[in-house]
Amino acid sequence: MKITVLGGGAWGTTLADMLARNNVETVLWARSPEQAADIRDNRENTTYLPGVPLSDKLGAESDPATALKGADYILLAVPSQRIRATLTAFRDMLPDQPVIICASKGIELDSLLPMSKVVAEALEGKRPRYAMLSGPSFAAEVCRDMPTSVSLGCDDHELGRELQSALSTPAFRVYFTPDVRGVELGGAVKNVIAIGAGISDGLGFGHDARAALITRGLAEISRLGMAMGGQSRTFMGLSGMGDLVLTCTGDLSRNRQVGLKLGKGQKLDDIINEMNAVAEGVKTTRSLYNLSQKLKVELPITEQVYSILYEGKDAAQAVKDLLARDLTDE
Repeated sequence: MKITVLGGGAWGTTLADMLARNNVETVLWARSPEQAADIRDNRENTTYLPGVPLSDKLGAESDPATALKGADYILLAVPSQRIRATLTAFRDMLPDQPVIICASKGIELDSLLPMSKVVAEALEGKRPRYAMLSGPSFAAEVCRDMPTSVSLGCDDHELGRELQSALSTPAFRVYFTPDVRGVELGGAVKNVIAIGAGISDGLGFGHDARAALITRGLAEISRLGMAMGGQSRTFMGLSGMGDLVLTCTGDLSRNRQVGLKLGKGQKLDDIINEMNAVAEGVKTTRSLYNLSQKLKVELPITEQVYSILYEGKDAAQAVKDLLARDLTDE
C-alpha cells in the first residue's frame, strides 16, 4: 500500500509522518523543492512543524508525478480553496478510479460546493472513490502521538472500512460513518463558529457567552447540514460537536486566534499577514454566508461573523445584535 499526501503544511506533514511511522509507504508532496529537501535531508518541516522530528521512512517530493507514481490512495491536505486547482493540474497523473481522502475543511468560494463535489468536478471523466477525514485534531498534538479520535465519512462501506484500518494507529482512532456530507459540513462550518467564539472571548464576554455560541453554533451546523442531506446524529459526533468544541476552546485553533485578535481590535488584514498558515474559516465564512442565502437557511452567528469580517461591523455590536434577536423556542 502506498499513500501520497498532497500538502506540506502542518496537517499534511503530520498525517504523512503518522502513516509512515505506522509502516505505511508514504510520500508527502510539497510545492516547494526546498521544503521537500528539508524533510528528506533534515527529517523536519522547519516551516510548519519546527522542532518535530519526522520518520526516516517518510518520503518527500516536490515533483507531483514522482510523488503520485504508484499511489493507492491520495490524501488531500492542501487548503480547501486550492483543491480544485491542485486536482485539475494533477488529474492526468491519477488512475482512472483514484481513491481520494480529503482532510481539508471548507466550502468553495465561487461554486459554494462542499469538497466532495469539488473533487468530483475537478476529476470529471474519472471515477474517484471519495472519503472525508474530519474531527477534533490539532496537528501539534497528533504529531506528538497524543490520543486523538476522528471521523471518516465514506458512502462506500467496503472502502470506508479499508481506509479506517489503514489510517488508524494506536494513538489515532478512526470512526467510520457512511454520512460523507455530514462529516464534511461539520468540519467546514465549525471554523466559522470558532471565529465567533474567539471574538466573544477577545471582547472579554466570558465562559457563559462562549458556551452559548458553541451550543447555538451546533444548531447552525445541524440546520445547514440536514438541509444539504447530512444526518442529524453525525453532528452530535466527533466531526460535529467534537470538532466544534475543540476549535472554539483550544488556543491552537487558528480560527479561534483570528477571532480573539478581532475581538481585541486588530484588523483582519493585519491578522492574516501575521499568520504562517491558513485559517480556513475566514474564506469559509463568505462561502457559507452566500450558501445560506441561496438555500434560505438561517445562520445568525455566521451572519454576524460575516458582517465583522467583510462589512466592517463592530464586533461588540455584532454580539449585542445576536442577543437582541426575537425570543424563540430552543
